[in-house]
Amino acid sequence: MSTITAAQTVQFIRELYGQPEAFIPLHAPHFVGNEKKYLNECIDSTFVSSVGPFVDRFEAWMREYTGAKYAIAVVNGTAALHLSLQLAGVQRDELVVTQALSFIATCNAISYIGAEPCFVDVDQQTLGMSTAALEAFFSTCEIRNNACYHKATGKRVAACVPMHTFGIAAEIDAIAELCARFYVPLVEDAAESLGTTWKGKHTGRFGLLGAYSFNGNKTVTSGGGGIIITDDDDLGKMAKHLSTQAKVPHRWEFVHDHIGYNYRCPNINSALALAQLEQLERYIEDKQKIASDYERFFANSNWHFFAVDQQCRSNHWLNAILLPTRAERDDFLTYTNDHGVMTRPVWELMHRLSMFAHCMHDGLPNSIDIADRLVNLPSSFRP
Repeated sequence: MSTITAAQTVQFIRELYGQPEAFIPLHAPHFVGNEKKYLNECIDSTFVSSVGPFVDRFEAWMREYTGAKYAIAVVNGTAALHLSLQLAGVQRDELVVTQALSFIATCNAISYIGAEPCFVDVDQQTLGMSTAALEAFFSTCEIRNNACYHKATGKRVAACVPMHTFGIAAEIDAIAELCARFYVPLVEDAAESLGTTWKGKHTGRFGLLGAYSFNGNKTVTSGGGGIIITDDDDLGKMAKHLSTQAKVPHRWEFVHDHIGYNYRCPNINSALALAQLEQLERYIEDKQKIASDYERFFANSNWHFFAVDQQCRSNHWLNAILLPTRAERDDFLTYTNDHGVMTRPVWELMHRLSMFAHCMHDGLPNSIDIADRLVNLPSSFRP
């Protein structure tokens, strides 16, 4: 097994991106299609807020691409997840089982409702929720009246929120089966995984609802923006209703029948999203090549590259390696960033943040090990 240095990695990344001297970001947006054309059309129409044809086209594109019956455009991925949890029936003081190895938006969305996250470990290969850990958690629960209750606390387990980390699909079919067996609604945090499939089916399609993000650092971006997808007629219609302040349609009256949210995605963001989505497969094709090049570079070395399972078609949002120790990780992060190549560790584990330090967890051995040693590498599309 060979030893690779940080200097060799920096040189390889510079060759990969054809940038011998310039700063190389972790994941930059690229605008190579109809972005300016659609934005100008939107501005000329004067419909730049939450009503306009680009919102409808954005949603239609997502329905056709994912195969979902409904796609509802909202302002960002966090709003998509928050609204999805509410639609799934999560209420204050209930439990939502999720993973500690996640971006904070996952837990923030749970907290907006007043529910409490409880954390299970992740799988060492997919970096998504471990089916074994989830099954072990459910063994501490009981079924009453077609609902799942945690025995020790007596609280209802109101939802399960796995995340498809870095665009790698979790073993989501197995997770869905467990959730169905224990009467727990599955809400997929698919924020990072647009274009990723598991066994030929898009992430976000395995649960009751799925939430995507179109933030500036995602595979495709609308600046801000998110999408909720679902096949449920009632939930699809209610998602759109609640995201538009729960206003009852009328030519001039302002009547609202629920507590709603100003979550509707603006037309101008939708115009940008649509242009980006038209390039999605082109982006993914190039990112697959980048991932393959990384995999070859790190093959037979003492640094582990996270390759995807053959059953997963990943969008390769962010590529990642696992170094032998935390100290080596920190040395690598220091060297690469000092030399103009942006690398990042994984997020701070959620149970280590003060807001969630009281939350239940299962010890999280894989999560802790991964958080100590993982580094994300530059993964931008190359125009």
